[in-house]
Amino acid sequence: MKIVSRNEELLTDTRSCIPQSSSTTIMSSCNKLIRFEDISAAAFKIQCGVQKTPCMYSRLSKQYGMDIYLKKEFLQYTGSVKERGVLYLLTSLPQDQQRKGVIVASDSNFSMAVAYHASELRIPVFVIMSTSTSPVRVKMCREYGAMVISYGTTAKDSQIHARRLAQENGYLYLEEEDSAVYLSGLGTVGLEVYEQVPKLDAVIFPAGGHCGLLAGSAATLKYLNPHISVIGVESESFPVLQHSLKAGHPAEDQACNNHHFYGDVSGVCFGSNSLQLTGKLVDKVVAVREEDILISMLRLLEYERATVDAEGAIGLAALVAGKLPELKGKRVAVVICSGNLELHLLQKCIARALTLDNTVCRFSLVISDCPGDMSKLLEILAREEARVLDIKQERTFVTSELFTVEVICTVETRDKIHTAQLRNALLERYPTTTWTQR
Repeated sequence: MKIVSRNEELLTDTRSCIPQSSSTTIMSSCNKLIRFEDISAAAFKIQCGVQKTPCMYSRLSKQYGMDIYLKKEFLQYTGSVKERGVLYLLTSLPQDQQRKGVIVASDSNFSMAVAYHASELRIPVFVIMSTSTSPVRVKMCREYGAMVISYGTTAKDSQIHARRLAQENGYLYLEEEDSAVYLSGLGTVGLEVYEQVPKLDAVIFPAGGHCGLLAGSAATLKYLNPHISVIGVESESFPVLQHSLKAGHPAEDQACNNHHFYGDVSGVCFGSNSLQLTGKLVDKVVAVREEDILISMLRLLEYERATVDAEGAIGLAALVAGKLPELKGKRVAVVICSGNLELHLLQKCIARALTLDNTVCRFSLVISDCPGDMSKLLEILAREEARVLDIKQERTFVTSELFTVEVICTVETRDKIHTAQLRNALLERYPTTTWTQR
Protein backbone atom coordinates (compact mmCIF):
# COMPACT_ATOMS: atom_id res chain seq x y z
CA MET A 1 0.00 0.00 0.00
CA LYS A 2 1.34 3.43 -0.98
CA ILE A 3 1.06 6.20 1.60
CA VAL A 4 0.25 9.53 -0.04
CA SER A 5 0.45 12.83 1.83
CA ARG A 6 -2.46 15.27 1.81
CA ASN A 7 -0.67 17.61 -0.59
CA GLU A 8 0.03 14.76 -3.01
CA GLU A 9 -3.62 13.81 -2.96
CA LEU A 10 -4.41 17.17 -4.50
CA LEU A 11 -2.56 16.08 -7.62
CA THR A 12 -4.12 12.66 -8.16
CA ASP A 13 -6.66 13.86 -10.72
CA THR A 14 -3.86 14.39 -13.22
CA ARG A 15 -3.30 10.66 -13.72
CA SER A 16 -5.55 10.40 -16.76
CA CYS A 17 -3.85 9.97 -20.11
CA ILE A 18 -4.14 12.76 -22.67
CA PRO A 19 -4.40 11.77 -26.36
CA GLN A 20 -1.19 12.70 -28.14
CA SER A 21 0.17 12.23 -31.63
CA SER A 22 2.36 9.17 -31.96
CA SER A 23 5.20 11.38 -33.24
CA THR A 24 5.34 13.57 -30.13
CA THR A 25 7.53 12.95 -27.16
CA ILE A 26 6.94 9.65 -25.44
CA MET A 27 7.01 11.48 -22.14
CA SER A 28 3.48 12.74 -22.75
CA SER A 29 1.94 9.39 -23.62
CA CYS A 30 0.67 8.84 -20.10
CA ASN A 31 0.66 11.63 -17.50
CA LYS A 32 1.03 10.32 -13.98
CA LEU A 33 0.88 11.62 -10.46
CA ILE A 34 3.32 14.52 -10.05
CA ARG A 35 4.95 14.07 -6.68
CA PHE A 36 7.30 16.29 -4.75
CA GLU A 37 9.87 13.49 -5.09
CA ASP A 38 9.69 13.86 -8.88
CA ILE A 39 10.45 17.56 -8.64
CA SER A 40 13.31 16.93 -6.20
CA ALA A 41 14.73 14.33 -8.58
CA ALA A 42 14.49 16.83 -11.43
CA ALA A 43 16.31 19.47 -9.38
CA PHE A 44 19.14 17.03 -8.67
CA LYS A 45 19.43 15.89 -12.27
CA ILE A 46 19.51 19.34 -13.91
CA GLN A 47 21.57 21.18 -11.28
CA CYS A 48 24.72 21.13 -13.41
CA GLY A 49 22.94 22.12 -16.62
CA VAL A 50 20.93 25.19 -15.62
CA GLN A 51 21.62 28.25 -13.52
CA LYS A 52 20.40 28.49 -9.94
CA THR A 53 19.21 32.02 -10.57
CA PRO A 54 19.19 34.63 -7.79
CA CYS A 55 16.01 35.67 -6.02
CA MET A 56 16.92 39.16 -4.89
CA TYR A 57 15.25 41.84 -2.81
CA SER A 58 14.03 44.59 -5.13
CA ARG A 59 14.26 48.35 -4.76
CA LEU A 60 10.68 48.42 -6.02
CA SER A 61 9.56 47.16 -2.60
CA LYS A 62 9.15 50.62 -1.05
CA GLN A 63 7.24 51.90 -4.07
CA TYR A 64 4.60 49.17 -3.82
CA GLY A 65 4.45 48.72 -0.05
CA MET A 66 5.65 45.13 0.27
CA ASP A 67 8.86 43.09 0.35
CA ILE A 68 9.37 42.09 -3.28
CA TYR A 69 11.89 39.43 -4.27
CA LEU A 70 12.59 38.92 -7.97
CA LYS A 71 13.44 35.40 -9.17
CA LYS A 72 15.58 36.25 -12.21
CA GLU A 73 15.02 33.29 -14.52
CA PHE A 74 15.77 35.46 -17.55
CA LEU A 75 19.45 34.96 -16.59
CA GLN A 76 19.35 31.39 -17.92
CA TYR A 77 21.66 30.84 -20.90
CA THR A 78 18.85 31.08 -23.47
CA GLY A 79 17.03 33.78 -21.49
CA SER A 80 14.11 31.60 -20.42
CA VAL A 81 12.87 29.38 -17.60
CA LYS A 82 11.89 26.76 -20.23
CA GLU A 83 15.43 25.37 -19.99
CA ARG A 84 14.55 23.58 -16.76
CA GLY A 85 11.75 21.50 -18.23
CA VAL A 86 13.57 20.94 -21.51
CA LEU A 87 16.79 19.70 -19.92
CA TYR A 88 14.98 17.25 -17.66
CA LEU A 89 12.89 16.02 -20.58
CA LEU A 90 15.92 15.49 -22.82
CA THR A 91 17.94 13.68 -20.14
CA SER A 92 14.95 11.40 -19.51
CA LEU A 93 14.83 10.18 -23.12
CA PRO A 94 16.00 6.61 -23.87
CA GLN A 95 19.57 6.42 -25.15
CA ASP A 96 18.56 5.06 -28.53
CA GLN A 97 16.28 8.06 -29.06
CA GLN A 98 19.04 10.43 -27.98
CA ARG A 99 21.26 8.91 -30.66
CA LYS A 100 18.57 9.35 -33.36
CA GLY A 101 17.87 12.98 -32.45
CA VAL A 102 14.95 15.34 -31.84
CA ILE A 103 13.12 17.89 -33.96
CA VAL A 104 11.03 20.96 -33.07
CA ALA A 105 9.03 23.42 -35.15
CA SER A 106 8.65 26.92 -33.72
CA ASP A 107 10.59 30.06 -32.86
CA SER A 108 9.57 30.01 -29.18
CA ASN A 109 11.66 29.97 -26.01
CA PHE A 110 10.99 26.24 -25.86
CA SER A 111 12.66 25.66 -29.23
CA MET A 112 15.70 27.72 -28.29
CA ALA A 113 16.05 25.76 -25.05
CA VAL A 114 15.83 22.48 -26.98
CA ALA A 115 18.41 23.71 -29.50
CA TYR A 116 20.91 24.61 -26.78
CA HIS A 117 20.53 21.71 -24.37
CA ALA A 118 20.25 19.02 -27.05
CA SER A 119 23.50 20.30 -28.53
CA GLU A 120 25.15 20.29 -25.10
CA LEU A 121 24.01 16.68 -24.57
CA ARG A 122 25.28 15.76 -28.08
CA ILE A 123 21.77 14.91 -29.23
CA PRO A 124 21.19 15.72 -32.93
CA VAL A 125 18.65 18.55 -33.00
CA PHE A 126 16.72 20.07 -35.89
CA VAL A 127 14.61 23.23 -35.73
CA ILE A 128 12.07 23.94 -38.47
CA MET A 129 11.14 27.61 -38.75
CA SER A 130 8.84 29.42 -41.14
CA THR A 131 10.28 31.94 -43.60
CA SER A 132 8.60 34.73 -41.62
CA THR A 133 10.67 33.97 -38.51
CA SER A 134 12.85 36.77 -37.23
CA PRO A 135 16.44 36.45 -38.55
CA VAL A 136 17.66 37.01 -34.98
CA ARG A 137 15.86 33.88 -33.76
CA VAL A 138 17.23 31.84 -36.65
CA LYS A 139 20.75 33.04 -35.91
CA MET A 140 20.47 32.28 -32.19
CA CYS A 141 19.25 28.71 -32.73
CA ARG A 142 22.10 28.08 -35.15
CA GLU A 143 24.62 29.47 -32.67
CA TYR A 144 23.20 27.17 -29.99
CA GLY A 145 24.13 24.25 -32.24
CA ALA A 146 20.90 23.26 -33.98
CA MET A 147 20.41 22.50 -37.65
CA VAL A 148 17.86 25.18 -38.64
CA ILE A 149 15.67 24.63 -41.70
CA SER A 150 13.39 27.33 -43.09
CA TYR A 151 10.18 25.89 -44.47
CA GLY A 152 6.72 27.27 -45.20
CA THR A 153 5.19 30.66 -44.65
CA THR A 154 3.31 29.81 -41.46
CA ALA A 155 4.02 27.98 -38.20
CA LYS A 156 1.55 25.27 -39.21
CA ASP A 157 3.52 24.59 -42.41
CA SER A 158 6.68 24.17 -40.34
CA GLN A 159 4.98 21.80 -37.91
CA ILE A 160 3.64 19.57 -40.70
CA HIS A 161 7.08 19.41 -42.29
CA ALA A 162 8.75 18.62 -38.94
CA ARG A 163 6.32 15.77 -38.25
CA ARG A 164 6.99 14.32 -41.70
CA LEU A 165 10.75 14.48 -41.17
CA ALA A 166 10.37 12.88 -37.74
CA GLN A 167 8.40 9.97 -39.20
CA GLU A 168 10.76 9.44 -42.11
CA ASN A 169 14.03 9.67 -40.16
CA GLY A 170 13.18 8.40 -36.69
CA TYR A 171 13.58 11.76 -34.98
CA LEU A 172 11.46 12.48 -31.92
CA TYR A 173 9.12 15.40 -32.61
CA LEU A 174 9.00 17.61 -29.52
CA GLU A 175 6.42 20.24 -28.77
CA GLU A 176 5.78 22.05 -25.55
CA GLU A 177 3.26 20.05 -23.56
CA ASP A 178 2.45 19.27 -19.94
CA SER A 179 3.90 15.82 -19.26
CA ALA A 180 4.91 14.93 -15.72
CA VAL A 181 8.57 15.10 -16.72
CA TYR A 182 8.36 18.58 -18.22
CA LEU A 183 6.28 19.96 -15.34
CA SER A 184 8.66 18.47 -12.80
CA GLY A 185 11.56 20.31 -14.42
CA LEU A 186 9.66 23.61 -14.36
CA GLY A 187 8.58 22.94 -10.78
CA THR A 188 12.19 23.28 -9.63
CA VAL A 189 11.67 27.06 -9.75
CA GLY A 190 9.27 26.81 -6.82
CA LEU A 191 11.78 24.71 -4.92
CA GLU A 192 14.53 27.29 -5.36
CA VAL A 193 12.29 30.21 -4.44
CA TYR A 194 11.25 28.44 -1.23
CA GLU A 195 14.90 27.85 -0.32
CA GLN A 196 16.06 31.36 -1.18
CA VAL A 197 13.34 33.46 0.50
CA PRO A 198 12.34 32.43 4.03
CA LYS A 199 8.86 33.15 5.42
CA LEU A 200 7.25 33.66 2.02
CA ASP A 201 3.64 34.83 1.90
CA ALA A 202 3.02 34.63 -1.85
CA VAL A 203 4.66 33.80 -5.17
CA ILE A 204 3.52 35.33 -8.46
CA PHE A 205 3.97 33.55 -11.80
CA PRO A 206 3.12 34.32 -15.44
CA ALA A 207 0.07 32.38 -16.59
CA GLY A 208 -1.75 32.32 -19.92
CA GLY A 209 -1.89 29.38 -22.29
CA HIS A 210 1.44 27.82 -21.36
CA CYS A 211 0.87 27.59 -17.61
CA GLY A 212 3.32 24.74 -16.97
CA LEU A 213 5.60 26.92 -14.84
CA LEU A 214 2.64 28.01 -12.72
CA ALA A 215 1.29 24.46 -12.34
CA GLY A 216 4.61 22.72 -11.66
CA SER A 217 5.81 25.34 -9.17
CA ALA A 218 2.43 25.36 -7.42
CA ALA A 219 2.82 21.62 -6.82
CA THR A 220 6.18 22.28 -5.16
CA LEU A 221 5.16 25.25 -3.04
CA LYS A 222 1.88 23.78 -1.81
CA TYR A 223 3.68 20.61 -0.74
CA LEU A 224 6.31 22.55 1.20
CA ASN A 225 3.89 25.08 2.72
CA PRO A 226 0.15 25.05 1.90
CA HIS A 227 -0.19 28.56 3.35
CA ILE A 228 1.91 30.19 0.62
CA SER A 229 -0.39 31.90 -1.88
CA VAL A 230 0.32 30.96 -5.49
CA ILE A 231 -0.92 33.55 -7.99
CA GLY A 232 -0.99 33.50 -11.78
CA VAL A 233 -1.11 36.58 -14.01
CA GLU A 234 -2.26 36.76 -17.63
CA SER A 235 -3.25 39.46 -20.10
CA GLU A 236 -6.73 40.98 -20.21
CA SER A 237 -6.50 40.81 -24.00
CA PHE A 238 -5.93 37.03 -23.92
CA PRO A 239 -7.44 35.53 -20.73
CA VAL A 240 -6.74 32.00 -21.97
CA LEU A 241 -6.29 30.38 -18.56
CA GLN A 242 -9.35 31.97 -16.97
CA HIS A 243 -11.52 30.87 -19.90
CA SER A 244 -10.10 27.36 -19.68
CA LEU A 245 -10.69 27.12 -15.93
CA LYS A 246 -14.29 28.25 -16.33
CA ALA A 247 -14.89 25.80 -19.16
CA GLY A 248 -13.18 22.94 -17.33
CA HIS A 249 -11.03 22.06 -20.33
CA PRO A 250 -8.31 23.75 -22.44
CA ALA A 251 -9.80 26.62 -24.42
CA GLU A 252 -9.71 26.21 -28.17
CA ASP A 253 -9.80 28.49 -31.21
CA GLN A 254 -7.91 31.31 -29.53
CA ALA A 255 -7.16 34.00 -32.10
CA CYS A 256 -4.31 35.26 -29.96
CA ASN A 257 -1.85 32.51 -30.77
CA ASN A 258 1.68 33.58 -31.75
CA HIS A 259 1.19 37.22 -30.80
CA HIS A 260 4.69 38.71 -31.07
CA PHE A 261 4.50 40.98 -28.03
CA TYR A 262 2.94 38.52 -25.59
CA GLY A 263 4.82 35.43 -26.72
CA ASP A 264 3.94 32.22 -24.91
CA VAL A 265 1.39 33.78 -22.52
CA SER A 266 -0.92 34.39 -25.48
CA GLY A 267 -0.86 30.83 -26.79
CA VAL A 268 -3.62 28.25 -26.78
CA CYS A 269 -3.96 26.34 -23.49
CA PHE A 270 -1.93 23.24 -24.28
CA GLY A 271 -2.93 20.57 -21.78
CA SER A 272 -5.48 19.39 -19.24
CA ASN A 273 -2.74 18.20 -16.88
CA SER A 274 -1.50 21.73 -16.18
CA LEU A 275 -5.06 23.00 -16.13
CA GLN A 276 -6.14 20.53 -13.45
CA LEU A 277 -3.09 21.29 -11.34
CA THR A 278 -3.77 25.01 -11.67
CA GLY A 279 -7.43 24.62 -10.75
CA LYS A 280 -6.58 22.65 -7.61
CA LEU A 281 -3.44 24.38 -6.36
CA VAL A 282 -3.39 27.99 -7.57
CA ASP A 283 -5.11 30.44 -5.23
CA LYS A 284 -5.80 33.20 -7.71
CA VAL A 285 -5.50 34.14 -11.38
CA VAL A 286 -5.66 37.83 -12.30
CA ALA A 287 -5.53 39.67 -15.61
CA VAL A 288 -3.63 42.88 -16.40
CA ARG A 289 -3.76 45.43 -19.21
CA GLU A 290 -1.13 45.89 -21.88
CA GLU A 291 -0.35 49.30 -20.37
CA ASP A 292 0.47 47.69 -17.02
CA ILE A 293 2.85 45.21 -18.68
CA LEU A 294 4.68 48.03 -20.47
CA ILE A 295 5.04 50.02 -17.25
CA SER A 296 6.31 46.86 -15.53
CA MET A 297 8.95 46.43 -18.25
CA LEU A 298 9.98 50.05 -17.70
CA ARG A 299 10.20 49.64 -13.91
CA LEU A 300 12.39 46.55 -14.26
CA LEU A 301 14.69 48.41 -16.62
CA GLU A 302 14.85 51.49 -14.37
CA TYR A 303 15.25 49.82 -10.97
CA GLU A 304 16.79 46.42 -11.78
CA ARG A 305 18.59 47.11 -15.08
CA ALA A 306 16.71 44.06 -16.35
CA THR A 307 15.63 43.90 -19.98
CA VAL A 308 12.69 41.49 -20.14
CA ASP A 309 9.81 40.71 -22.48
CA ALA A 310 6.07 40.73 -21.78
CA GLU A 311 6.11 37.20 -20.38
CA GLY A 312 8.89 38.18 -18.00
CA ALA A 313 7.21 41.40 -16.86
CA ILE A 314 3.61 40.23 -16.53
CA GLY A 315 3.97 38.98 -12.96
CA LEU A 316 5.18 42.33 -11.66
CA ALA A 317 2.46 44.03 -13.72
CA ALA A 318 -0.15 42.71 -11.28
CA LEU A 319 1.55 44.70 -8.50
CA VAL A 320 2.01 47.75 -10.74
CA ALA A 321 -1.71 47.71 -11.55
CA GLY A 322 -2.75 47.29 -7.91
CA LYS A 323 -4.51 44.00 -8.67
CA LEU A 324 -3.29 42.37 -5.45
CA PRO A 325 -3.97 44.81 -2.56
CA GLU A 326 -4.09 41.92 -0.08
CA LEU A 327 -0.30 41.54 -0.45
CA LYS A 328 0.48 44.95 1.10
CA GLY A 329 3.06 44.50 3.83
CA LYS A 330 3.67 40.88 2.85
CA ARG A 331 6.76 39.06 1.59
CA VAL A 332 6.25 38.33 -2.11
CA ALA A 333 8.38 36.60 -4.75
CA VAL A 334 7.83 37.41 -8.42
CA VAL A 335 9.19 35.09 -11.10
CA ILE A 336 10.76 37.02 -14.00
CA CYS A 337 10.82 34.12 -16.41
CA SER A 338 11.91 35.43 -19.81
CA GLY A 339 14.12 38.08 -21.34
CA ASN A 340 14.00 37.34 -25.06
CA LEU A 341 12.84 40.68 -26.44
CA GLU A 342 14.09 41.67 -29.87
CA LEU A 343 15.75 45.08 -30.07
CA HIS A 344 13.29 46.71 -32.47
CA LEU A 345 10.38 45.65 -30.24
CA LEU A 346 12.23 46.76 -27.11
CA GLN A 347 12.59 50.25 -28.57
CA LYS A 348 8.86 50.47 -29.30
CA CYS A 349 7.88 49.12 -25.89
CA ILE A 350 10.07 51.52 -23.93
CA ALA A 351 8.96 54.51 -26.01
CA ARG A 352 5.31 53.65 -25.37
CA ALA A 353 5.95 52.96 -21.68
CA LEU A 354 7.58 56.37 -21.20
CA THR A 355 4.51 58.11 -22.61
CA LEU A 356 2.19 55.97 -20.46
CA ASP A 357 4.29 56.89 -17.43
CA ASN A 358 3.94 60.60 -18.29
CA THR A 359 7.70 61.10 -18.43
CA VAL A 360 7.70 61.79 -22.18
CA CYS A 361 4.95 64.15 -23.30
CA ARG A 362 4.03 66.35 -26.26
CA PHE A 363 2.26 69.67 -26.52
CA SER A 364 1.51 72.22 -29.20
CA LEU A 365 0.94 75.98 -29.00
CA VAL A 366 0.79 79.01 -31.26
CA ILE A 367 3.22 81.87 -30.81
CA SER A 368 4.06 85.02 -32.75
CA ASP A 369 6.55 84.48 -35.54
CA CYS A 370 8.74 87.26 -34.23
CA PRO A 371 12.35 87.24 -33.05
CA GLY A 372 12.55 86.36 -29.36
CA ASP A 373 9.23 84.52 -28.94
CA MET A 374 10.76 81.09 -29.43
CA SER A 375 13.53 81.90 -26.97
CA LYS A 376 10.88 82.85 -24.36
CA LEU A 377 9.28 79.43 -24.75
CA LEU A 378 12.65 77.75 -24.38
CA GLU A 379 13.33 79.84 -21.26
CA ILE A 380 10.15 78.49 -19.66
CA LEU A 381 11.15 74.92 -20.50
CA ALA A 382 14.62 75.51 -19.08
CA ARG A 383 13.23 77.09 -15.91
CA GLU A 384 10.93 74.10 -15.39
CA GLU A 385 13.87 71.74 -16.03
CA ALA A 386 12.17 69.94 -18.91
CA ARG A 387 14.48 68.23 -21.38
CA VAL A 388 13.56 69.01 -24.99
CA LEU A 389 13.63 65.86 -27.15
CA ASP A 390 12.16 67.32 -30.33
CA ILE A 391 10.76 70.65 -31.47
CA LYS A 392 9.05 71.51 -34.78
CA GLN A 393 7.60 74.68 -36.25
CA GLU A 394 4.62 74.68 -38.62
CA ARG A 395 3.95 77.82 -40.66
CA THR A 396 2.25 76.70 -43.84
CA PHE A 397 -0.80 74.93 -42.43
CA VAL A 398 -1.46 77.18 -39.42
CA THR A 399 -5.12 78.27 -39.34
CA SER A 400 -4.64 81.09 -36.82
CA GLU A 401 -3.57 84.68 -37.48
CA LEU A 402 -1.01 85.67 -40.06
CA PHE A 403 2.60 85.87 -38.80
CA THR A 404 2.07 83.13 -36.22
CA VAL A 405 3.73 79.75 -35.97
CA GLU A 406 2.56 76.50 -34.40
CA VAL A 407 5.21 74.88 -32.21
CA ILE A 408 5.02 71.14 -31.58
CA CYS A 409 7.34 70.10 -28.78
CA THR A 410 8.24 66.72 -27.22
CA VAL A 411 9.85 66.91 -23.79
CA GLU A 412 11.06 64.57 -21.07
CA THR A 413 10.14 65.12 -17.42
CA ARG A 414 11.05 63.42 -14.15
CA ASP A 415 7.63 62.07 -13.22
CA LYS A 416 3.89 62.81 -13.25
CA ILE A 417 4.20 65.64 -10.72
CA HIS A 418 6.90 67.33 -12.78
CA THR A 419 4.72 66.95 -15.91
CA ALA A 420 1.77 68.61 -14.15
CA GLN A 421 3.98 71.52 -13.04
CA LEU A 422 5.23 72.04 -16.58
CA ARG A 423 1.70 71.93 -17.95
CA ASN A 424 0.49 74.58 -15.51
CA ALA A 425 3.45 76.86 -16.31
CA LEU A 426 2.76 76.63 -20.04
CA LEU A 427 -0.98 77.23 -19.66
CA GLU A 428 -0.29 80.31 -17.56
CA ARG A 429 1.84 81.85 -20.31
CA TYR A 430 0.07 80.27 -23.34
CA PRO A 431 -3.63 79.61 -22.52
CA THR A 432 -4.23 77.89 -25.88
CA THR A 433 -1.63 75.18 -25.24
CA THR A 434 -2.88 71.78 -26.37
CA TRP A 435 -1.55 68.74 -24.58
CA THR A 436 -1.40 65.60 -26.71
CA GLN A 437 -3.29 62.85 -24.94
CA ARG A 438 -1.60 59.45 -24.82
